[in-house]
Formats: sequence, C-alpha cells, structure tokens
Amino acid sequence: MKTIIAAVVLSLSAWLAMPVFAETTAEPLVTVNINDASAAEIAETLKGIGLAKAEAIVAWRQDNGSFESVEQLQVVKGIGPATIERNRERIILE
Repeated sequence: MKTIIAAVVLSLSAWLAMPVFAETTAEPLVTVNINDASAAEIAETLKGIGLAKAEAIVAWRQDNGSFESVEQLQVVKGIGPATIERNRERIILE
C-alpha cells in the first residue's frame, strides 16, 4: 500500500512540476531614447512613469539639454532610484 501511495505522490508531483520545464516565450524588451522621445513614448515604455512624469522628463530635457546618464533622471521630481532600476534596461541615451 505504501508503494502505491508513493507512486501516486511521485506521479502527481512530476505532473505538477512539468509547467516549470515548459518553454516560455519572453516578450521582447522595448526601449526608449529619453533624449529624443515624446512624453507619450516615454510613458508608454517605462514602468511606473505616467504621462505627467514623462512630460516632466521632456520639460527638463528641453530646459537643460540631453541626459548624460540614466541616473541623472533622478533630478526630475518624482523619479527615484527604484524607478530607474526598474527601467534601466529600457532606457537608451543617444
């Protein structure tokens, strides 16, 4: 009886673990150049950045010139290190 229960438990655990081994398709990483993108493009691409913050990024850029580093985004009110880290791979400086 113990053997049967063990076989059933083993079969169920293997069956439940199969989705872990299934091939997943990752969505392509979408990037945005914060030095020439519109506010709408920035808001659409960056996580945690709505239209108001995106407009603040564009306004800062127009007043001060291009961003020289991703970290420089912290000068824009409402954008902190956590937002930058969440979006680091999505941000391009050209």
